[in-house]
Amino acid sequence: MNTHTTRLTLTRPDDWHLHLRDGAALRSVLPDTARRFARAIIMPNLRPPVVTTAQAADYRARILTALPDALTGQFEPLMTLYLTDTTTPDEITRARESGIVQAIKLYPAGATTHSDAGVTDMTRCGAALAQMEKLDLPLLVHGEVTDPTVDIFDREKIFIDRVLIPLQQRFPGLRIVFEHITTREAVEFVQSSPGRIAATITPHHLMLNRNALFAGGLRPHHYCLPVLKREVHRQALIQAATSGHARFFLGTDSAPHPVSGKESACGCAGIYSAHAAIEFYAEVFEQAGKLDRLEAFASVHGADFYGLPRNTTTISLIRQNWPLPQQLAFGEETLIPLGAGQEAHWKLVED
Repeated sequence: MNTHTTRLTLTRPDDWHLHLRDGAALRSVLPDTARRFARAIIMPNLRPPVVTTAQAADYRARILTALPDALTGQFEPLMTLYLTDTTTPDEITRARESGIVQAIKLYPAGATTHSDAGVTDMTRCGAALAQMEKLDLPLLVHGEVTDPTVDIFDREKIFIDRVLIPLQQRFPGLRIVFEHITTREAVEFVQSSPGRIAATITPHHLMLNRNALFAGGLRPHHYCLPVLKREVHRQALIQAATSGHARFFLGTDSAPHPVSGKESACGCAGIYSAHAAIEFYAEVFEQAGKLDRLEAFASVHGADFYGLPRNTTTISLIRQNWPLPQQLAFGEETLIPLGAGQEAHWKLVED
């Protein structure tokens, strides 16, 4: 694909890591994703968390009901369960047999937003993990340790040694997605690992380094977990995403919070990118001179790793500058999206 490309048509992509919230907030943000993506892996960290297959089915129904009429039938939510210390093998079996639950999500307790019900000790999950391995139900990992003695910028790197490597050794057949990776060490780990582990990469970790948290003052809308890292790590992520390696794929981790939750004495972690996610990725790939590899990253690698059929419809982007919104409705409140007030250079064609 040459540098003069003005229109880009892709197999309709999927988002393999998405937060949709619930209720009025869900209805506000869902259309942004459904216009761009055919499917999305839906995170289970609601309050209360989605811990059973029955709860996942109810949440899925609410998502489908929240779709605007114009997008009905165009988007499929792929559900997950929230792994806890007490998740049973029977629940894992029900999840696999349901046909709607595609994976189980591991949040180390306290690692991120609404993770207080997460796993406190991996040894307590052995029976559930063994059943996941047996039934080939993937484990999605928020890869950070929560040890207060570990520097926040090192939590992903330490997680690899303390948790991920032992997990692989104990359950070699378990499919694992190392979500929203942020470091060169994570890239190297996935590249050197057997084929049962993959990783998602967000647009914000491709676009921003940790200086963005402090540009001209404290920038709460650039605060996410895992936190933004040094430029050397951002460059490693760009190289991985644009490499064509089949075990790196798109996962936005788009995580909406109201302005009141971000601009506070203890602001929430999360960046909202769904309003222009595929456009952001296109810009990153173009800047790297690898626009021809975007379709595989966005539309092929994830489906193949999950063992799901590739999509058959397409979307198109055109090269066009357009202003990103300063704010968006979020239920009865508002949110500040990624790139607020700036200019995007690719635009989704609305058919």
